[in-house]
Amino acid sequence: MHSVPGIVAVGYINEAIDEGNALKTLDTLLLPTAKINDVDPDCAQHYQDVLYHAKMQKLMDSEIVSKVLWLDEIQHAVDEANMDKDKAKQWVTLVIDVNQCLEKQKPCDILSHLKSSVSNTNDIIPECADRYYDALAKAKEHKSKSVSTEGSWLKLTLQDKYDYYYNIDSKESSWVTPESCLPKESWLMAKEIEAFWKGHKQREAYMRRRQTFIDNTENIVKIQSWFRMVTARRNYLSRLQYFRDHKNEIVKIQSLVRANKARDDYKTLVGSENPPLTVIRKFVHLLDQSNLDFQEELEVARLREEVVTKIRGNQQLEKDLNLMDLKIGLLVKNRITLEDVISHRTKLNKKKHGEMQILNNTDSQGIKSLSKERRKTLETYQQLFYLLQTNPLYLAKLIFQMPQNKSTKFMDTVIFTLYNYASNQREEYLLLKLFKTALEEEIKSKVDQVQDIVTGNPTVIKMVVSFNRGARGQNTLRQLLAPVVKEILDDKSLTINTNPVEVYKAWVNQLETQTGEASKLPYDVTTEQALTYPEVKNKLEASIENLRRVTDKVLKSIISSRDLLPYGLRYIAKVLKNSIHEKFPDATEDELLKIVGNLLYYRYMNPAIVAPDGFDIIDMTAGGQITSDQRRNLGSVAKVLQHAASNKLFEGENEHLSSMNNYLSETYHEFRKYFKEACNVPEPEETFNMDKYTDVVTVSKPVIYISVEEIISTHSLLLEHQDAIAPDKQDLLNELLELLGEVPSVESFLGEGAVDPNDPNKANTLSQLSKIEISLYLTSKYNIGDGEAVDGQSLMIKTKKLIIDVIRNQPGNTLTEILETPATTKEEADHARDMESRAIIDSQAPEEMKHSQSMIEDAQLPLQQKKRKIQRNLRTLEQTRHVSSKNKYQDILNEIAKDIRNQRIHRKLRKAELAKLQQTLNALNEKAAFYEEQINYYDTYIKTCLDNLKRRNSRRSIKLDGKGEPKGAKRAKPVRYTAAKLHEKGVLLGIDDLQTNQFKNVTFDIISTEDVGIFDVRSKFLGVEMEKVQLNIQDLLQMQYEGVAVMKMFDKVKVNVNLLIYLLNKKFYGK
Repeated sequence: MHSVPGIVAVGYINEAIDEGNALKTLDTLLLPTAKINDVDPDCAQHYQDVLYHAKMQKLMDSEIVSKVLWLDEIQHAVDEANMDKDKAKQWVTLVIDVNQCLEKQKPCDILSHLKSSVSNTNDIIPECADRYYDALAKAKEHKSKSVSTEGSWLKLTLQDKYDYYYNIDSKESSWVTPESCLPKESWLMAKEIEAFWKGHKQREAYMRRRQTFIDNTENIVKIQSWFRMVTARRNYLSRLQYFRDHKNEIVKIQSLVRANKARDDYKTLVGSENPPLTVIRKFVHLLDQSNLDFQEELEVARLREEVVTKIRGNQQLEKDLNLMDLKIGLLVKNRITLEDVISHRTKLNKKKHGEMQILNNTDSQGIKSLSKERRKTLETYQQLFYLLQTNPLYLAKLIFQMPQNKSTKFMDTVIFTLYNYASNQREEYLLLKLFKTALEEEIKSKVDQVQDIVTGNPTVIKMVVSFNRGARGQNTLRQLLAPVVKEILDDKSLTINTNPVEVYKAWVNQLETQTGEASKLPYDVTTEQALTYPEVKNKLEASIENLRRVTDKVLKSIISSRDLLPYGLRYIAKVLKNSIHEKFPDATEDELLKIVGNLLYYRYMNPAIVAPDGFDIIDMTAGGQITSDQRRNLGSVAKVLQHAASNKLFEGENEHLSSMNNYLSETYHEFRKYFKEACNVPEPEETFNMDKYTDVVTVSKPVIYISVEEIISTHSLLLEHQDAIAPDKQDLLNELLELLGEVPSVESFLGEGAVDPNDPNKANTLSQLSKIEISLYLTSKYNIGDGEAVDGQSLMIKTKKLIIDVIRNQPGNTLTEILETPATTKEEADHARDMESRAIIDSQAPEEMKHSQSMIEDAQLPLQQKKRKIQRNLRTLEQTRHVSSKNKYQDILNEIAKDIRNQRIHRKLRKAELAKLQQTLNALNEKAAFYEEQINYYDTYIKTCLDNLKRRNSRRSIKLDGKGEPKGAKRAKPVRYTAAKLHEKGVLLGIDDLQTNQFKNVTFDIISTEDVGIFDVRSKFLGVEMEKVQLNIQDLLQMQYEGVAVMKMFDKVKVNVNLLIYLLNKKFYGK
């Protein structure tokens, strides 16, 4: 550590160095606090130069933090300068002595002068003294000849950067160039003197060594040869052993080098605008279809069919279960008979045990069951559905030509069926294109104001939400909401009720139920009146605090899970925002994002939060259900989030919730950012890597699973609205509809023999047959496999396949070079062998995945004939401007490179699709198992009802006095109260048109019936029976739940519901 005075001295010294003033630098070095030793005032300038150079070196070193010279560094620089001074004096002495010796011609003194100037005297050879003298004298004489005038100054350069001056006459020395400095040019300088004696010494040594080599040339050659041989052998064996010791590493390095080369080639294939033919040739094998490709395609097709069938089956089962749920509910309410419920149960059990599987059995029914003459019609239908699937404009127009109720059913069945519920990348891409086209069409034709999207019920939005909540999107919604919703449901202590009137009534009900006495508080109050009670305000504030806390959890779950949102939903949100902005350019960003929020939150998420059991967000056991309190909690959260998403504050009738308005505004800003980022997605072409050649590159044809009824329905709708969706008479759709003719019936579609004409249940059989699903392998009307190509695009595809076959077997740097060079016999043989191998693989492919006949014929051509056909095709393509000979047909090579890239991506996506289909199928099977569990639960419930019915019938079969009257089971005794007594208990509040003093004349008999929870109430006035009414304890409990405090019996008697329930429980159930 430096002392404080020392640090101050360091500052002064560095400041003087920077100024470049040698005298000031000398003064600072002599400061006592600096404690610098051996400072010579005569070397002031040299100190300045050395210190400045040292500081510059330090400044240029980026690793050194401190940029000043410290005391130890300054002392080192001073010591270095002093050494320079001593060395300079030593060399000056040498120069003077040697030159004076030469001038005085004293050869005997030269040896002593030289030895005094060198550190190692052995370097001076005494025997060479005369030669030293002669060489130096000769050099001095030569140098003196060119000198006309000279002075007395000697100049020495130290370390190649510091100059030292010495006057031989005045003995004066200086580190700065003197004012009148004339050098002593005739004298030899120190470096010249040193060079002469060192050079002489080296020459002497060289000559002796050279003579030794000359005398022993033969031996030296032998030694060199032997040494080289030994060295080479040692290096070889060492290298060989090194390779053996590192065999694994070497193999890895070789593999890495090859991989890097292949990677560079592939980068060229992928990234280069015009990849060379030499690179394309290395990767054409990726276009070959292996057995694994065929197996995976078949597995995908099988799983896709199973998923679609399972979705349909689950949808129908869900509808039937909902109907069964309703029937049981009506049974409880005594609205239908038990026989109706049993009938529906029988139908459910039939479906469960497989008796209805004929409706979805595509193996035993479908294409193979069609008659031969119907095959051509079927092919036309395949072309029709391919056109509808790949050209979304037709369906987009058709949707808006139908009435709302009809279009909804059409969308839920035919459209999703046509796209296989987006069970793979291609169909999801095409379905999104339909959604986009239909949404743009709907906004263009049916939206007059920005808010119409929010206030109305747009058809396409409804379809998009329905799809994304379906089998594929349901898992996403579950991942998004299930954890936080389950947390809310599991919190049994959580109670959220933000309705002041309901809070008030619940509070009054609680008081009356606990005390059994009528409350003196009014039963019917307004919101303002309810808020005047501290108890209500306290409960309301607690509910609002709970609501804010729980809502915050749901919000964080939504915001943090943006990437879980289905891509399709986000893309449609983007289309919706852009389309609205295009039609209404004056719409603000806030208005546009509110519309996006209406789709993403209100329509997609909100219903799932309110009713998680209805959207499979949570797992429910058979017979289990969400309680009313839990549902109200979820509804309250959804309401707050809905207000926040639309930036709507609590006002008017919700004024009592205004304390949450700041929270709503903060939440809206989070939602706004969320909605904006959700719309930031790429186009489907980029996401799914689809283009116009996708269907050609894939192995298998697109397939859909559609019922006969749906085919006929679609045909009928197309004919009905033909003029609106295809006004151009030359439209391909019109051509296909003309080929199909009139809409067939189910019987005519399936052909003769499908139904027995004498079958008494013919109508029922036809109804079942109409639901048979048919596998349609979709093809274009102008498939390239049918004869010659009909357009440039098709010819391009055929030519590419021929080029791929040729470049495999014939080398060349460009396509033109290969086509112009004749094939050798070996190349023809290799090509023939490759084609035989491919034919064997193609023969093992399933029927629907085999190549067309024309392609098979092209593949069988010899190599030279293929090249001639390629040249003809290229000339045709050049005329249609698909390719150009000017760039050596690089365009078609670029298309081949693109096919290779797409094939790789397709294989990758196919593996992902297999995993996703299996995951979806597992989820569907779990859902089906849950439905079966519900069927078993309902079955048990109905059996219990049957058993109860049988027991009741058996009791009624017991006779009394032979008159057949039922004896019945022992029931609770009737209860009789006067109106005055009930009024005293608070049960009876009043009787219309009757004074209180008359209540003693009115009596009420309450009688329990055979049906549990059902009571007959008879009224008497002065002993005369007046009226009879029946009470259901379930109805009373429902009223209590809904907050109804007062009800009327006999249309004139007002009673307190809470106290009436209390009375019935006490008298008949012992509660």
